[in-house]
Amino acid sequence: MTIATSAPWFVYVLECANGRLYTGITTDVARRFREHATGRGAAFTRMNAPHRVLAFTACADRSQASRLEARIKRLSPTDKRRLCRSWSQDKPLALL
Repeated sequence: MTIATSAPWFVYVLECANGRLYTGITTDVARRFREHATGRGAAFTRMNAPHRVLAFTACADRSQASRLEARIKRLSPTDKRRLCRSWSQDKPLALL
């Protein structure tokens, strides 16, 4: 018997051209960045052109990704950048 597994969910942080940060969730970070970059993403990124994916981390499911996203959105920009640096050091879910 095969058990169906869903695609992993990711929390990502974009750095915009003006230095502002955007946090979101998706199942495909590259696709979602392209959507933001071409104006098909969130209203925020239509007004603040995305420059690059600053960092992303995998979550067990959409629920976990949504909870982490909400917590990140409450952080200051400095703390968001610090968290993103920790993700690249194998501490992806430091806030949970």
